[in-house]
Formats: sequence, structure tokens, C-alpha cells
Amino acid sequence: MADESTQSIVVDAPPQEIMAVIADFPAYPEWANAMKKTEVLDEFEGGKAREVRFTLDAGPFKDVYTLAYDWADDGLCVDWHLVKGQMQKAQKGQYLLTPEGDKTRVTYTLSVQLAVPMIGLFRRKAEKMIMDIALKELKRRVEGAQ
Repeated sequence: MADESTQSIVVDAPPQEIMAVIADFPAYPEWANAMKKTEVLDEFEGGKAREVRFTLDAGPFKDVYTLAYDWADDGLCVDWHLVKGQMQKAQKGQYLLTPEGDKTRVTYTLSVQLAVPMIGLFRRKAEKMIMDIALKELKRRVEGAQ
């Protein structure tokens, strides 16, 4: 897998509120601008998503892909990897939540390998842009819901 990109943001909410927003895949099109459709394909016992299909339209980058999720028992981390994609050969990611008093640091790690070759510098720049937008939209959604 290619190099990973990592970015963090501090959200004014406890981890369980943030993880609830992350885990609510059907609501993603309401707050994640590039996400046009989401469909939970499989769930773990207890209702957390095991596999989710996403329809993404981020201008020049459009894709329909499926991710498989692994949820930490302590509710502070979720990992995922690509199961199937059109434009992507591989994707690996993680949200790690670290309590900081009344707030929570959300650290997003992402690595994407596209089906078409892309210079590493441009790929990392695209990953950073994706993470920056995703973290800001997540923060806005969580803090707006309070």
C-alpha cells in the first residue's frame, strides 16, 4: 500500500457523539457534500456497519466503491479498507478519537491507490484535501447537532 496521509481536528464533543455521526452512514449525503448515496450492505451483530457502498461525486473524481469496517470495542477507533471500487485499487483508512477534556481530537489517516497511475505528490495532495474537507464537515455536523 502507498504512503498514508494523516490529519487531525479538535471537535467540541465527546467521542461517543462523534463516533455516532461517523457510524450513521445513511445520513452522510446530508452533510458530506461529495457523498451522493450510501448503502449499508452488511451489519455486525448490534447494528454497526460491516460493509457500506458509497457513491461519490467530487467533481473530476467520481466513484462507486465498497468499504469494510472494523470497529474498536472501546468506541474510539474505526478502521476500513476497500472491498470493491471502480476508480480505486486500494483504500485504507482510520478515524482515531482521543479525548482532550470536554473536546475530542479526531485523527484521520487515509491511503488511496487509484486504478489510474498518479504521481505520489499529487496523490498525497488529493488525500490531504479529502481529509481536510471530511474533518471540517464532520466537525460542523457534530457541533451543529448539539
